[in-house]
Amino acid sequence: MDHLHAYWRMEYIEAPRLPEGSNPFAALPQLGDDATALIVHRTRLSYLMLNRYPYNPGHLLAIPFRAATDLTELDAAERADLMDIIILGKDLLRAAVRPDGFNLGFNLGSAAGGSIPHLHGHIVPRWEGDTNFMPVLAATRVLPQSLAAMYARLREVLAERTA
Repeated sequence: MDHLHAYWRMEYIEAPRLPEGSNPFAALPQLGDDATALIVHRTRLSYLMLNRYPYNPGHLLAIPFRAATDLTELDAAERADLMDIIILGKDLLRAAVRPDGFNLGFNLGSAAGGSIPHLHGHIVPRWEGDTNFMPVLAATRVLPQSLAAMYARLREVLAERTA
């Protein structure tokens, strides 16, 4: 019998959970430590962060600072800024991990998979053949790089772009 070891998952299992009704997307920017919060970049109106529970390596979230649950609740400046940060995230991922494509999207409402009532866009890098049997048979995803290593790589690419 083969064994799959994912020792890093224990950190997730043992992590304290936020109180019911709390909003991590409002709390994370207030931590004062973007590396701990996995915030890759901030603008005046939104921020870009690594998804703690990614679909694929490098899965980013684009989040407006102002709490909203639908795109229609954002004003024109917030919508433009959110789109700009989505494009930035896509460009960073293209330079950092060279994906073959991307999935971009929003889960609006709990029926659509929106588990946190705060608008956030997903930027998921995709590679030819990146799907495998693990999610189907074992409800498990295999991620080849740690969040810390991915965060460091994205920050490195961002610094190169702004130098």
